[in-house]
Amino acid sequence: MIVVAVLIAAIGIGAGVYISQTVAPTTLVTTPTKPAVKNPDTIIEATIGEPETLDPAWAYDTASGEVIFNMYETLIFFNREKVDDFIPLIAEKLPSIENGLIKDEGRTIIFPIRSGIKTHSGGVITPEDVEYSFERAMIQERDGGPVWMLLEPLLGVETLADLGDLSDPNDSARIGELIDKAVEIEGNSVVFRLAKPFPTTAFLQIWSQTWASIVDKECAIQYGAWPGNKDNWLEVFAKYHNPETPELQEAECGSGPFMLEKWEHGKEVSLVRFDQYWRGPVKIQRAIIKKVDEWSTRKLMFLQGDADIVYVPRANVKEVEGAEGIRYVKDLPTLAIDAVFFTFQIDPNSPYIGSGQLDGKGIPPDFFSDINLRKAFAYAFDWQTFIEQAWLGEAKQVPGPIPEGLPFFNPNQPMYEFNLTKAEEYFKKAWDGEVWEKGFYIEILYNVGNIPRKTAAEMIKENVEKLNPKFKIYIRGVEWPTYLRATVQGQLPLYIIGWLADYPDPHNFVHPFMDSTGAYAAWQKYSNPKVDELIEKGITETDPSKRREIYYELQRIYYEDVPSFVLVQPLGRHWERDWVQGWYYNPIHPGIYFYDLYKGYP
Repeated sequence: MIVVAVLIAAIGIGAGVYISQTVAPTTLVTTPTKPAVKNPDTIIEATIGEPETLDPAWAYDTASGEVIFNMYETLIFFNREKVDDFIPLIAEKLPSIENGLIKDEGRTIIFPIRSGIKTHSGGVITPEDVEYSFERAMIQERDGGPVWMLLEPLLGVETLADLGDLSDPNDSARIGELIDKAVEIEGNSVVFRLAKPFPTTAFLQIWSQTWASIVDKECAIQYGAWPGNKDNWLEVFAKYHNPETPELQEAECGSGPFMLEKWEHGKEVSLVRFDQYWRGPVKIQRAIIKKVDEWSTRKLMFLQGDADIVYVPRANVKEVEGAEGIRYVKDLPTLAIDAVFFTFQIDPNSPYIGSGQLDGKGIPPDFFSDINLRKAFAYAFDWQTFIEQAWLGEAKQVPGPIPEGLPFFNPNQPMYEFNLTKAEEYFKKAWDGEVWEKGFYIEILYNVGNIPRKTAAEMIKENVEKLNPKFKIYIRGVEWPTYLRATVQGQLPLYIIGWLADYPDPHNFVHPFMDSTGAYAAWQKYSNPKVDELIEKGITETDPSKRREIYYELQRIYYEDVPSFVLVQPLGRHWERDWVQGWYYNPIHPGIYFYDLYKGYP
C-alpha cells in the first residue's frame, strides 16, 4: 500500500509469519493533576495529506485506507495486533480446512455470510452484496490500483489485459464470464474459486484489507456504479473499467462502525458513530481526521489538547518529548520502506522536465533509461546523514525492496553507498558524456508535510548540484492527491514514496517495485522480462529453499538494474494524549482504527 507518511508504529515480522512478543518501551508523561478531557466524545487526529478517494476498489494509499477501513467492513479482519490470525466480521466463520470451508487443495474458499448486518443507507448485507463487491472491483480495475491482488488468485493474472482485449466482443464476453464464475453464491454463502494454488494465509490477509470491503449494492448503484448486469460485457467494461474518477469517489456505502459525516477537502474528514453497528456502537460520537500540514500548528493543537493523535516528524520530536499529558511509543519495527524511483519514460507533456530536451534547460522523457544516470543518483545519496537528520537514527538502510524481517531478505546483498567520486564517474558516462557536457534541469516533488521526503529531495539536490554547476534541480511541495496523480500519470522524473505491506510476504514488495505490471514499476515504465518471470515463479513456488534462491536473485538484479533505490526502513512512533485509551498497533493497518478508542483516564 502506498504510504503518505510513516505515521504509526508496527510489529516486526520474522521468518514465516512471526509476531514479536517484545514491545518497545512506552514513555508516558502526564501532569501531576490530570486536566479535564477536551472534547470527550470526539477523537481528533491531526496529520498530513488527505484521502485520494473513498472508493475501496480504487484506494491504494494509506490516507484513503484509514478512512475506508473505519466506514466499511470486510469478510474477515486482523485479530488486533496479529497479521496471521483473523476474526470473522461479515463472514460468520473463518474458513479453514478443518471446518470444510477451504476445499480442493485451497482452490475453493467458502464464506458463510452473517445475517442481520445493517448498512448505513438502511439496507442489510446479503451474499449478493458480497458477490457484487468483488465483481465490481475486478470490473473497475483501475491503473495502479489494488485489484491485482484479487485478480492474481481468482483469475490467475495480474491485469484483465492479460486475458484479452476488453474492447473485443468475444474477449470481453469470455473475461466477464471468468469474473462471474470466480465469485458465486451458494445459499447463504459466497464461494471464491481460485484459478491457481495460492498461499492460504496470504489470501486471508488480502481479503482482510480495504480493497476487499463489502459495499451495499443498492447504495452503490444509486451513485452510478455498475448495476450488476452481465448481459453485455463489452458495454460493461467500456463504461466501468478503469474510470477517470470512480462513482464512490466521495460517497460511502458501508456497514462499519462509522459513517461519513463530511469531507471538507483540504481541511478534514469527519466520521460519525453508526448506532446500529452490529458489534455495538463505539464509545465516542465522532472521529475527525484533520489535514494540518504545518508542524507548528499541529504541535500547538497537540500541546493544548485540541488534537488527540498527531503525526510528529522525527526531526521535531524533541519539541514534544517530555511534554505534559503526551504519551508516545517508539522504536517499533515497521513493514514499510521509502525509496527513490526513476521514471524510464516520462510523460512528454510533464511540467517537471523543463524544455523536454537534453540542452541544459530540461531533460528528455527517456532521461533515466540510461543506467549510468540511475547509478549516479544512487551514489549521490548520503544515507548516514539522512538517517541521522531526518530519522534521528531511528531507521536503517536496507539493500533492496524486501524489508528486513520478511522471509528471504538477504542481509549480505551489496547496496549503494554515498560516494561522490563514483557518482561523478557515472554522470560522465551518462548519455555518452552529453549529460556532463550540457547539464540538465529537473523538478523533484514531495508531498507537503512529509519532512523526511523533503529532506531526501534537498539532499539529492545539494549533492548532485555540487558535482557540476550545469546540474539544476528544483524542489517543489504539493498536496498528497496531486502527488499521487503525477506519479500515476508518469509526470515525475523521479519520485520519493513509501510502501506498506499489504501482506507480509516478499512477493508483495518485489511485485510493486519490480514487476512490469506492479504499482510503482508500471508508473516508472520499468520492464525486465526475466524479472517478471522470476516474480511469477516466486509466488507459485512452495519449496522454501527454491523461493529463497528466487528472491535472492531478484534482490541482486534490483541492485544491478537500479530501477529505484531504497532510502530507509524506518522504525515507527505513535503519539497520543494520555487521555486516549484503547489504541493498539498492527503493521498492516493503513492508519488509526478508531473502533476501540475512547477518551478518559484509567
